[in-house]
Amino acid sequence: MSAKGDSFNTWRVYHNDFKAIIGPAPTIELLLQIDEYPFAHEAGVFFPQNNELFITSNQFQDYVHNKKVQISKVLLGDGSEPVRLEKIDCDLIHMANGGVNYKDGVLFCAQGSSTRSSGLFYMQASPPYKVEPVLTSYLERPFNSVNDVVVHEDGSIWFTDPSYGHDQGYRPRPSLPNVVYRYDPATESIRAMADDLGRPNGICFSPDGTTVYVTDTDQVRGPCINYSRVSSIYAFDITYRHGQPALINRRVFALADTGIPDGIKCDTLGNVYSGCGDGINVWSPGGVLLGKIVILGGVANFCFGRNGLIFALNEHRLWRVRLDYGIKGALLGI
Repeated sequence: MSAKGDSFNTWRVYHNDFKAIIGPAPTIELLLQIDEYPFAHEAGVFFPQNNELFITSNQFQDYVHNKKVQISKVLLGDGSEPVRLEKIDCDLIHMANGGVNYKDGVLFCAQGSSTRSSGLFYMQASPPYKVEPVLTSYLERPFNSVNDVVVHEDGSIWFTDPSYGHDQGYRPRPSLPNVVYRYDPATESIRAMADDLGRPNGICFSPDGTTVYVTDTDQVRGPCINYSRVSSIYAFDITYRHGQPALINRRVFALADTGIPDGIKCDTLGNVYSGCGDGINVWSPGGVLLGKIVILGGVANFCFGRNGLIFALNEHRLWRVRLDYGIKGALLGI
Protein backbone atom coordinates (compact mmCIF):
# COMPACT_ATOMS: atom_id res chain seq x y z
CA MET A 1 0.00 0.00 0.00
CA SER A 2 1.33 3.42 -0.84
CA ALA A 3 0.40 7.09 -0.69
CA LYS A 4 2.29 9.36 -3.07
CA GLY A 5 2.42 12.97 -1.96
CA ASP A 6 1.56 12.80 1.75
CA SER A 7 2.89 10.33 4.29
CA PHE A 8 -0.18 10.89 6.49
CA ASN A 9 -2.52 9.33 3.90
CA THR A 10 -3.05 5.64 4.44
CA TRP A 11 -5.58 2.82 4.76
CA ARG A 12 -7.41 1.60 7.82
CA VAL A 13 -8.90 -1.91 7.72
CA TYR A 14 -11.76 -2.75 10.11
CA HIS A 15 -13.06 -5.83 8.31
CA ASN A 16 -11.42 -8.35 5.99
CA ASP A 17 -13.89 -7.48 3.21
CA PHE A 18 -12.14 -4.12 2.87
CA LYS A 19 -9.01 -5.90 1.63
CA ALA A 20 -10.95 -7.14 -1.41
CA ILE A 21 -12.13 -3.57 -2.09
CA ILE A 22 -8.70 -1.95 -1.99
CA GLY A 23 -7.00 -4.84 -3.77
CA PRO A 24 -3.37 -5.97 -3.59
CA ALA A 25 -1.71 -2.66 -4.51
CA PRO A 26 -3.84 0.36 -3.53
CA THR A 27 -2.38 3.85 -3.90
CA ILE A 28 -3.29 7.45 -3.07
CA GLU A 29 -1.70 9.85 -5.55
CA LEU A 30 -1.73 13.65 -5.52
CA LEU A 31 -2.96 14.93 -8.90
CA LEU A 32 -3.25 18.67 -8.33
CA GLN A 33 -2.62 21.19 -5.57
CA ILE A 34 -3.66 24.86 -5.54
CA ASP A 35 -2.84 26.81 -2.40
CA GLU A 36 -4.55 30.07 -3.39
CA TYR A 37 -8.12 28.86 -2.85
CA PRO A 38 -9.97 25.60 -1.94
CA PHE A 39 -10.69 24.54 -5.52
CA ALA A 40 -11.65 20.91 -4.76
CA HIS A 41 -14.68 20.75 -2.48
CA GLU A 42 -17.90 19.43 -4.03
CA ALA A 43 -19.60 17.93 -7.10
CA GLY A 44 -17.09 15.53 -8.60
CA VAL A 45 -18.75 14.64 -11.91
CA PHE A 46 -16.68 12.33 -14.11
CA PHE A 47 -16.96 12.11 -17.90
CA PRO A 48 -15.19 8.94 -19.05
CA GLN A 49 -15.38 9.74 -22.77
CA ASN A 50 -13.06 12.73 -22.33
CA ASN A 51 -11.42 11.76 -19.03
CA GLU A 52 -12.64 15.01 -17.47
CA LEU A 53 -13.92 15.90 -14.05
CA PHE A 54 -16.22 18.78 -13.06
CA ILE A 55 -15.79 20.12 -9.53
CA THR A 56 -16.82 23.08 -7.38
CA SER A 57 -14.69 24.94 -4.88
CA ASN A 58 -15.42 25.77 -1.29
CA GLN A 59 -16.36 29.36 -0.52
CA PHE A 60 -13.64 31.98 -0.78
CA GLN A 61 -13.51 35.75 -1.19
CA ASP A 62 -13.06 37.22 -4.65
CA TYR A 63 -11.08 40.38 -5.41
CA VAL A 64 -13.88 42.62 -4.07
CA HIS A 65 -14.29 40.44 -0.95
CA ASN A 66 -17.57 38.81 -1.97
CA LYS A 67 -18.21 35.16 -1.20
CA LYS A 68 -17.66 33.05 -4.29
CA VAL A 69 -17.65 29.42 -5.43
CA GLN A 70 -15.67 28.50 -8.55
CA ILE A 71 -16.82 25.81 -11.00
CA SER A 72 -13.91 24.09 -12.73
CA LYS A 73 -13.20 21.32 -15.18
CA VAL A 74 -10.19 19.10 -14.51
CA LEU A 75 -8.58 17.71 -17.65
CA LEU A 76 -7.05 14.46 -16.44
CA GLY A 77 -5.36 13.58 -19.72
CA ASP A 78 -3.74 10.26 -20.55
CA GLY A 79 -0.87 10.46 -18.09
CA SER A 80 1.62 11.82 -20.60
CA GLU A 81 1.10 15.43 -19.51
CA PRO A 82 0.24 17.25 -16.27
CA VAL A 83 -3.34 17.46 -15.05
CA ARG A 84 -4.85 20.84 -15.96
CA LEU A 85 -7.61 22.94 -14.41
CA GLU A 86 -9.99 25.06 -16.50
CA LYS A 87 -12.06 27.64 -14.62
CA ILE A 88 -15.64 28.05 -15.84
CA ASP A 89 -17.33 31.39 -15.22
CA CYS A 90 -21.07 31.02 -14.79
CA ASP A 91 -22.98 33.77 -13.03
CA LEU A 92 -26.30 31.94 -13.31
CA ILE A 93 -25.20 29.06 -11.06
CA HIS A 94 -24.56 31.05 -7.91
CA MET A 95 -22.64 29.34 -5.08
CA ALA A 96 -22.55 26.00 -6.90
CA ASN A 97 -22.25 22.86 -4.80
CA GLY A 98 -23.21 19.28 -5.72
CA GLY A 99 -23.60 17.91 -9.21
CA VAL A 100 -24.36 14.78 -11.21
CA ASN A 101 -24.14 13.51 -14.79
CA TYR A 102 -27.33 14.47 -16.60
CA LYS A 103 -28.14 14.08 -20.29
CA ASP A 104 -24.85 15.08 -21.97
CA GLY A 105 -23.81 17.56 -19.30
CA VAL A 106 -23.88 18.33 -15.59
CA LEU A 107 -26.84 19.02 -13.32
CA PHE A 108 -25.52 21.45 -10.71
CA CYS A 109 -26.97 22.57 -7.39
CA ALA A 110 -26.96 26.34 -6.96
CA GLN A 111 -27.16 27.41 -3.32
CA GLY A 112 -28.09 30.95 -4.34
CA SER A 113 -27.62 34.25 -2.50
CA SER A 114 -29.71 37.04 -1.04
CA THR A 115 -30.72 38.03 -4.57
CA ARG A 116 -30.07 34.88 -6.67
CA SER A 117 -32.25 31.79 -6.81
CA SER A 118 -31.27 28.48 -5.33
CA GLY A 119 -32.13 25.43 -7.41
CA LEU A 120 -31.01 23.01 -10.11
CA PHE A 121 -29.24 24.15 -13.28
CA TYR A 122 -28.11 22.19 -16.31
CA MET A 123 -24.72 22.98 -17.85
CA GLN A 124 -23.36 21.64 -21.12
CA ALA A 125 -20.09 19.77 -20.66
CA SER A 126 -18.23 21.58 -23.45
CA PRO A 127 -17.65 25.23 -24.37
CA PRO A 128 -19.39 27.62 -24.27
CA TYR A 129 -20.89 25.75 -21.28
CA LYS A 130 -24.43 26.90 -21.93
CA VAL A 131 -26.59 26.91 -18.78
CA GLU A 132 -30.33 26.66 -18.33
CA PRO A 133 -32.45 26.50 -15.16
CA VAL A 134 -34.21 23.21 -14.46
CA LEU A 135 -35.97 24.00 -11.17
CA THR A 136 -35.76 27.10 -8.95
CA SER A 137 -38.62 26.79 -6.45
CA TYR A 138 -40.97 24.45 -4.67
CA LEU A 139 -44.32 25.53 -6.10
CA GLU A 140 -43.10 29.15 -6.19
CA ARG A 141 -41.65 29.03 -2.67
CA PRO A 142 -37.87 29.62 -2.80
CA PHE A 143 -35.55 26.78 -1.89
CA ASN A 144 -33.24 27.16 1.10
CA SER A 145 -29.86 26.29 -0.48
CA VAL A 146 -29.96 23.18 -2.66
CA ASN A 147 -26.97 21.06 -1.75
CA ASP A 148 -26.67 17.70 -3.53
CA VAL A 149 -28.45 15.84 -6.32
CA VAL A 150 -28.73 12.38 -7.87
CA VAL A 151 -30.76 10.92 -10.74
CA HIS A 152 -32.79 7.74 -10.24
CA GLU A 153 -32.94 5.03 -12.90
CA ASP A 154 -36.55 6.09 -13.64
CA GLY A 155 -35.30 9.54 -14.71
CA SER A 156 -36.49 11.40 -11.62
CA ILE A 157 -34.18 13.88 -9.90
CA TRP A 158 -33.73 13.66 -6.13
CA PHE A 159 -32.02 16.42 -4.18
CA THR A 160 -31.44 17.82 -0.70
CA ASP A 161 -32.23 21.34 0.46
CA PRO A 162 -30.74 22.22 3.87
CA SER A 163 -30.68 25.77 5.21
CA TYR A 164 -26.89 26.10 5.09
CA GLY A 165 -27.11 29.28 3.01
CA HIS A 166 -28.87 31.08 5.86
CA ASP A 167 -26.61 29.41 8.45
CA GLN A 168 -23.60 30.82 6.60
CA GLY A 169 -25.06 34.28 6.03
CA TYR A 170 -25.69 34.46 2.29
CA ARG A 171 -29.34 33.31 1.95
CA PRO A 172 -32.56 34.77 3.41
CA ARG A 173 -34.31 33.18 6.34
CA PRO A 174 -35.77 29.83 5.18
CA SER A 175 -39.37 29.67 4.06
CA LEU A 176 -39.28 25.87 3.80
CA PRO A 177 -38.18 23.06 6.11
CA ASN A 178 -35.02 21.04 5.41
CA VAL A 179 -36.31 18.54 2.87
CA VAL A 180 -35.37 15.77 0.45
CA TYR A 181 -37.26 16.36 -2.81
CA ARG A 182 -38.10 14.33 -5.91
CA TYR A 183 -38.64 16.12 -9.22
CA ASP A 184 -40.04 14.35 -12.28
CA PRO A 185 -38.90 16.19 -15.44
CA ALA A 186 -41.40 14.24 -17.57
CA THR A 187 -44.42 15.60 -15.69
CA GLU A 188 -42.75 18.62 -14.03
CA SER A 189 -44.11 17.47 -10.67
CA ILE A 190 -42.19 17.99 -7.45
CA ARG A 191 -42.76 16.22 -4.14
CA ALA A 192 -41.27 16.38 -0.68
CA MET A 193 -40.06 12.86 0.16
CA ALA A 194 -38.55 13.34 3.64
CA ASP A 195 -38.70 16.33 5.98
CA ASP A 196 -37.51 14.92 9.31
CA LEU A 197 -33.78 15.58 8.92
CA GLY A 198 -31.66 18.27 10.56
CA ARG A 199 -29.44 19.20 7.61
CA PRO A 200 -29.94 16.74 4.73
CA ASN A 201 -26.78 16.83 2.66
CA GLY A 202 -25.39 14.05 0.43
CA ILE A 203 -27.71 11.65 -1.38
CA CYS A 204 -27.32 8.48 -3.45
CA PHE A 205 -29.12 5.27 -4.41
CA SER A 206 -28.25 1.64 -3.91
CA PRO A 207 -27.24 -0.12 -7.16
CA ASP A 208 -30.72 -1.61 -7.60
CA GLY A 209 -32.41 1.75 -6.96
CA THR A 210 -34.54 0.46 -4.07
CA THR A 211 -32.76 2.26 -1.23
CA VAL A 212 -31.88 5.93 -0.89
CA TYR A 213 -29.08 7.03 1.43
CA VAL A 214 -29.06 10.56 2.86
CA THR A 215 -26.34 12.09 5.00
CA ASP A 216 -27.51 14.35 7.82
CA THR A 217 -24.82 16.85 8.80
CA ASP A 218 -26.80 18.65 11.52
CA GLN A 219 -23.71 18.60 13.73
CA VAL A 220 -22.47 21.61 11.74
CA ARG A 221 -24.58 24.74 11.31
CA GLY A 222 -22.60 27.60 9.84
CA PRO A 223 -19.61 28.25 12.11
CA CYS A 224 -21.20 26.33 15.00
CA ILE A 225 -20.40 22.70 15.78
CA ASN A 226 -22.49 20.79 18.29
CA TYR A 227 -21.32 17.22 18.84
CA SER A 228 -24.62 16.26 20.45
CA ARG A 229 -26.41 16.72 17.11
CA VAL A 230 -26.45 14.01 14.48
CA SER A 231 -23.66 13.26 12.04
CA SER A 232 -25.24 10.23 10.45
CA ILE A 233 -26.26 8.42 7.30
CA TYR A 234 -29.90 7.39 7.05
CA ALA A 235 -31.31 4.73 4.74
CA PHE A 236 -34.86 4.69 3.39
CA ASP A 237 -36.58 1.97 1.38
CA ILE A 238 -38.40 3.10 -1.76
CA THR A 239 -41.88 1.63 -2.12
CA TYR A 240 -44.85 2.59 -4.29
CA ARG A 241 -48.31 3.83 -3.33
CA HIS A 242 -50.89 4.36 -6.08
CA GLY A 243 -48.13 4.21 -8.66
CA GLN A 244 -45.95 6.82 -6.97
CA PRO A 245 -42.74 6.33 -4.97
CA ALA A 246 -42.68 6.82 -1.22
CA LEU A 247 -40.00 6.43 1.42
CA ILE A 248 -40.48 3.95 4.26
CA ASN A 249 -38.42 2.24 6.96
CA ARG A 250 -36.15 5.14 7.83
CA ARG A 251 -33.21 3.81 9.82
CA VAL A 252 -29.78 4.88 10.98
CA PHE A 253 -27.32 3.31 8.56
CA ALA A 254 -24.11 4.67 10.09
CA LEU A 255 -22.76 7.30 12.47
CA ALA A 256 -19.57 9.04 11.35
CA ASP A 257 -16.96 8.92 14.10
CA THR A 258 -14.81 11.74 12.69
CA GLY A 259 -16.38 14.91 11.33
CA ILE A 260 -19.53 14.70 9.24
CA PRO A 261 -20.54 12.35 6.40
CA ASP A 262 -20.86 14.66 3.40
CA GLY A 263 -20.82 13.32 -0.17
CA ILE A 264 -22.02 9.74 -0.56
CA LYS A 265 -21.78 7.08 -3.29
CA CYS A 266 -22.28 3.32 -3.73
CA ASP A 267 -20.26 0.82 -5.69
CA THR A 268 -21.94 -1.85 -7.81
CA LEU A 269 -21.64 -4.34 -4.93
CA GLY A 270 -23.77 -2.10 -2.72
CA ASN A 271 -20.98 -0.89 -0.44
CA VAL A 272 -21.52 2.68 0.75
CA TYR A 273 -18.75 5.31 0.64
CA SER A 274 -18.91 8.73 2.28
CA GLY A 275 -16.52 11.66 2.54
CA CYS A 276 -15.83 12.31 6.23
CA GLY A 277 -13.48 14.29 8.44
CA ASP A 278 -10.70 11.72 8.10
CA GLY A 279 -11.11 10.74 4.44
CA ILE A 280 -13.50 8.32 2.74
CA ASN A 281 -15.25 5.82 5.01
CA VAL A 282 -16.61 2.59 3.52
CA TRP A 283 -19.49 0.52 4.92
CA SER A 284 -21.01 -2.77 3.82
CA PRO A 285 -24.62 -2.74 2.52
CA GLY A 286 -25.60 -3.82 6.03
CA GLY A 287 -23.91 -0.84 7.69
CA VAL A 288 -20.69 -2.47 8.95
CA LEU A 289 -17.68 -0.16 8.78
CA LEU A 290 -15.25 -2.01 6.52
CA GLY A 291 -12.41 0.48 6.34
CA LYS A 292 -11.20 3.98 5.67
CA ILE A 293 -9.24 5.68 2.92
CA VAL A 294 -7.46 8.08 5.25
CA ILE A 295 -6.70 11.49 3.72
CA LEU A 296 -5.33 14.23 5.95
CA GLY A 297 -7.86 17.05 6.31
CA GLY A 298 -10.81 14.91 5.26
CA VAL A 299 -12.85 14.65 2.08
CA ALA A 300 -16.04 16.61 1.39
CA ASN A 301 -16.93 14.79 -1.80
CA PHE A 302 -15.52 12.40 -4.40
CA CYS A 303 -16.51 10.36 -7.41
CA PHE A 304 -15.63 7.09 -9.06
CA GLY A 305 -13.61 6.97 -12.25
CA ARG A 306 -12.94 3.87 -14.32
CA ASN A 307 -12.04 0.45 -12.94
CA GLY A 308 -11.48 1.12 -9.26
CA LEU A 309 -10.38 4.75 -9.39
CA ILE A 310 -11.74 7.39 -7.04
CA PHE A 311 -11.12 11.13 -7.33
CA ALA A 312 -11.12 12.60 -3.81
CA LEU A 313 -11.76 16.32 -3.24
CA ASN A 314 -9.61 17.55 -0.37
CA GLU A 315 -10.08 21.35 -0.57
CA HIS A 316 -6.65 22.51 -1.80
CA ARG A 317 -5.76 19.09 -3.17
CA LEU A 318 -7.19 16.59 -5.65
CA TRP A 319 -6.21 12.96 -5.06
CA ARG A 320 -6.53 9.85 -7.22
CA VAL A 321 -7.20 6.70 -5.22
CA ARG A 322 -6.48 3.31 -6.76
CA LEU A 323 -8.69 0.49 -5.45
CA ASP A 324 -9.05 -3.02 -6.85
CA TYR A 325 -9.67 -2.93 -10.61
CA GLY A 326 -12.97 -4.79 -10.17
CA ILE A 327 -14.55 -2.02 -8.07
CA LYS A 328 -16.98 0.13 -10.05
CA GLY A 329 -19.13 3.07 -9.03
CA ALA A 330 -22.85 2.37 -9.17
CA LEU A 331 -23.66 5.72 -10.79
CA LEU A 332 -21.84 5.07 -14.09
CA GLY A 333 -21.16 1.36 -13.70
CA ILE A 334 -17.60 1.66 -14.97
